[in-house]
Amino acid sequence: MKILLLEDDAVLAESLVEYLELEGYEVESVPSGEEVFERTFAQVYDLYILDINVPDINGLEVLKALKDADDPTPAIYISAMTDIKSITQGFKAGAIDYLKKPFDPEELLVRLQHHLRPKEETVVYRDLLYFPKNGKVKLRGECFYLSEIQKNIFDRLLQSMGDIVSSEELMAFMERPSPNALRVTMTKLKKKLEIDIKNVRSQGYTIEAL
Repeated sequence: MKILLLEDDAVLAESLVEYLELEGYEVESVPSGEEVFERTFAQVYDLYILDINVPDINGLEVLKALKDADDPTPAIYISAMTDIKSITQGFKAGAIDYLKKPFDPEELLVRLQHHLRPKEETVVYRDLLYFPKNGKVKLRGECFYLSEIQKNIFDRLLQSMGDIVSSEELMAFMERPSPNALRVTMTKLKKKLEIDIKNVRSQGYTIEAL
């Protein structure tokens, strides 16, 4: 798997490259947004890892330009910008994940392994048969579809079964994010799927691991 890393902190970039290469990934590192375009013009990558505050062109604009050019390569943001607006902008730009600095390199590795593994056609969770590609759900013989927001939130909860997903990260999937709107969405999702989504006060939400 070939990864392109956009990170202007030379020390962090070097440590991430060394760590990921020890895990078997091929990693190229660039310090500026302009260099991302130069590399992607001639190379094909399996994943982009992008910081936001970098020279020339910030990471949000870089990914938007790549997506506008029909580049399907998935991207993960790593950023010290942890406010809800930045996280929301990251997902709207087309990112599949957003990791807040500082972070443990092992956490980045876990997310890479999840996103780069072959996707299953269906997911079984308790009484549910779930089709992630289109948000279709089968529950005791009844078929229905999740809305785009419900699908994105449920996907994220499934990715972190047994762990807490922060409210800020979940709100980033919403058009008009707020704690109250998130609570309403979670209530509807629990009722629709007939599963227990637990609210961990001041932290976020979680579903029980199988």
